[in-house]
Amino acid sequence: MFRSTRPKGLFRMRFHLIDRIDAHEPGKFLRGCKYLSLGEEYLADHFPRFPVMPGVLMLQALVEGGAWLWRASSGFRHTVIVLRDVKNVKYGSFMVPGRRMDVAVDLVKVEGDAATFRGKGADDAGQQTVSAQFVLHGYNLTDRGPAGAQADARLLDHWKARWALLTGELRA
Repeated sequence: MFRSTRPKGLFRMRFHLIDRIDAHEPGKFLRGCKYLSLGEEYLADHFPRFPVMPGVLMLQALVEGGAWLWRASSGFRHTVIVLRDVKNVKYGSFMVPGRRMDVAVDLVKVEGDAATFRGKGADDAGQQTVSAQFVLHGYNLTDRGPAGAQADARLLDHWKARWALLTGELRA
């Protein structure tokens, strides 16, 4: 039986798929990248003799880019952003270790607590790896009950600190 060594109540994202945000304009676009190293643990199984980034993680990099764009566009209004819908997913070239995946996400529309995005990923040689249109839904844990207020505060601090790291604002 698997037992977590993590303290109870402490949850961390297992994979961060955006390593750097290069450019963004709130309400419009975000450009970032993911550096794929052979040290990524999932590459040991996908595939041992031909390691490539799983397609679902390439898609997740687009989704993560969209979530960052929405946070920047809405002043970090939602502490939780989840994937609601994906359409027109197309895969191209394999993402192999030692390459960089450039992520480009554009905000298409916002309707209440949902936002639609178009995203593309390409390797550093310019070969398209993934493209998709997707919808994200945002909410706050406080909306689910008063106990969520403390968790929302911690999440908001986490997201703002991570944003500063990804955009390079920590250097300033």
